[in-house]
Amino acid sequence: MGKYYQKEIECASREQIRAWQDERLVQQVRHVWENVPYYRAKMEEKGVTPEDIHGAADLNKLPFVSKADLRDAYPYGLLGVPKKDVVRIHSTSGTTGKRVVAYYTQKDLDLWDDCCARALTAAGADETDVCQICYGYGLFTGGLGLHGGSHKVGCMTLPMSSGNTDRQLQFMEDLQSTILCCTPSYAQYLAESIHERGLQDRIHLKAGIFGAEAWSEEMRRDIEKQLGIRAFDIYGLTELSGPGVAYECSEQHGMHINEDHFIAEIIDPETGEVLPDGAQGELVFTSLTKQAFPLLRYRTRDICVLNREPCACGRSFVRMCKPMGRSDDMLIVKGVNVFPSQIETVLLEQGYQANYQIIVDRVNASDTLEVLVEMTPELFSDNLGQITEQEKKLVAALKAMLGIYAKVRLVTPKSIVRSEGKAVRVIDKRKI
Repeated sequence: MGKYYQKEIECASREQIRAWQDERLVQQVRHVWENVPYYRAKMEEKGVTPEDIHGAADLNKLPFVSKADLRDAYPYGLLGVPKKDVVRIHSTSGTTGKRVVAYYTQKDLDLWDDCCARALTAAGADETDVCQICYGYGLFTGGLGLHGGSHKVGCMTLPMSSGNTDRQLQFMEDLQSTILCCTPSYAQYLAESIHERGLQDRIHLKAGIFGAEAWSEEMRRDIEKQLGIRAFDIYGLTELSGPGVAYECSEQHGMHINEDHFIAEIIDPETGEVLPDGAQGELVFTSLTKQAFPLLRYRTRDICVLNREPCACGRSFVRMCKPMGRSDDMLIVKGVNVFPSQIETVLLEQGYQANYQIIVDRVNASDTLEVLVEMTPELFSDNLGQITEQEKKLVAALKAMLGIYAKVRLVTPKSIVRSEGKAVRVIDKRKI
């Protein structure tokens, strides 16, 4: 275990974790009440004051915050400190509306670095490693988040940012990178490029930390096989801090949530009712230590399950499963809920790589679903005369998974544009 392993925190008793959460929640509610008029108005509307909150057991008395609130309060309505105390911002892409801008004090950044350092250490990183960060730098949280965590651990940090694959591979080979941080789709693209150039024996990677987009267990196994590494998941949201809210350990059975900084709840996405551990529902987070942008009961829209069973790694933080989809951007096709991860699972089980696009349209008032699937060079050359049969096989497999018909079109290798950031998986023409 690396020198940054915070055993006294990550392996604390459940009683100690709850005591931290109780104390910090009371302080945070008071901070928000006194410094964030927008949220104070929401509390007053619900008839709640700081005196009503004595600990985590009272969390359900507080109102939810949604992305719509963040947009309504743009730019400074949810800021919890004077602007002079803000040292950095990060922002979402703004592709579905106004940008969400998150603010950070220096203390916020220090605590974020701690969270990312825990994630790196859990993946096996220490001061002897070379950490190559291919997440985007700038307003996106990925690059600078893992960058700060890598510094805390003491790794040699390569701030590559995204793109320029030739340079990525040159530095990876010459500087003997051992830890790779990027999106899973870009990891697959790098793996493809490494094999195309015959560089397998010149690459020294041992682990990768991949996040920022949905990926399946099948995709994890493919990346691990192609790169010869262990692939670890990481979870975060710009609104909460960025990557490092939760991270996988060596057991790879769920991501440990940094409970000294966040309280997690699972709710029914329709009613808002808090569900018991083990139930599937929408993930809600309360930030306990964030000063500049303190969010209470933020609805992530991610669907998952919490697990408080002891983990063999020794960490006592609750674990969240890999998000199963989202309650807001899941596709509803012909009245059926469809998640891209379901389609990806079928493709990988059938021997295809996770290079695909989903096209949803509406023809004569009826929804249509088409899946473009990129063939591997081997499948393309071996099955050139049997593409129709292969498409029929995938149609049947998707029908069994989804319960509805999806047209499948096999396309030639590399015909779907590769992504150096988040992959564009869904084109919903009904919204255009």
